[in-house]
Amino acid sequence: MFDRLAEPRDAIAVVGIGVRCSVGLQARAAAAAVRAGVTGFGDHPYMIDKVGEPIVVAREPSLDAALQGPERLVALARPALLEALAPLAQYGIGVPALIGLPEPRPGLPDAGAMLAQMVADATGVVPADARVVILPRGNAAGLLAMQQACDLLLAGQGRFCVAGGVDSFLNADTLEWLDAQGMLKSSANRNGFLPGEAAGFCLLASSATAREFGLPVLTWLETAGAAVEPNRIRTRTVCVGRGLSDAVEQALAPLRMPQDRVDESICDMNGEPYRSEEFAFTVLRTQKSLVDFSRFVTPADCWGDIGAASGPLFANLAIASQRRGYAKGPRTMLWASSEGGDRAALVLRASAPVVALGGGR
Repeated sequence: MFDRLAEPRDAIAVVGIGVRCSVGLQARAAAAAVRAGVTGFGDHPYMIDKVGEPIVVAREPSLDAALQGPERLVALARPALLEALAPLAQYGIGVPALIGLPEPRPGLPDAGAMLAQMVADATGVVPADARVVILPRGNAAGLLAMQQACDLLLAGQGRFCVAGGVDSFLNADTLEWLDAQGMLKSSANRNGFLPGEAAGFCLLASSATAREFGLPVLTWLETAGAAVEPNRIRTRTVCVGRGLSDAVEQALAPLRMPQDRVDESICDMNGEPYRSEEFAFTVLRTQKSLVDFSRFVTPADCWGDIGAASGPLFANLAIASQRRGYAKGPRTMLWASSEGGDRAALVLRASAPVVALGGGR
């Protein structure tokens, strides 16, 4: 058991979470699947790569493979949003929303208007009152949405805010583009990644609001950092992890060292060498702030690259580990890197002592 944790000063609470992905249609199921090492990979029903083999993807199993465009993103996002908003279902409160989306790419639909209407429907308010902000910032988008939601709440601009992301690489044009660009992992390309799809949202509130509504705190969003990497992937430059290091160092700066060192991390490494090298350079610069730099989780091994949905799904894994008793300690860092250069990091702190239950499961 860790020492009893005081309420962090100026921290924002996660009071609800919702997830949809290839290994789980709800938050708890997805976390349990990753913990057990369950993978959601399979052959796409009809897409073939350039060497004539079925493209391996991580597909959300309840969705029709033929569903494309903004409708697919909305179909992914709606149940995850409703799950995250469940603690407020009885109150009928309009909640601002920040939604991370992919960066521009072939096959990417413009889903902003449909997602805004989805939030309005879920919160029972007219679209203008829903205050939906769309962040098309790639893999870091979900974490950036959570950071901006924290800023909004700390500025007193709302009592609750829902933040997260949705992404799907399973559009036919997108898969063909990934294959043509050498980004798709296949028998002919071991340095690519396996495309996935997911949606995840966190319902956030100040500690005072959580107490007022009697909502249990799932975890605290303690610190955050964001930066831009100038030497981006797939450019003729050499990345030494400066952008990710800056984001991580910003997130670590408010913590007292060595007593507040980060116990483990969850990141979006997906099998591409660039990501691994960036991670290695970042660890070299920040390892004194980590209890053990080798304690990191790469859930893309289970659900593929889920792009803009990465941040909230990482948060779900951290919450499950903290509450189920298999976390390495009270602090977990989440980080993600976007193709366009955005880097984001977030430190979550357990809301209660972490006690091993049932053999750490």
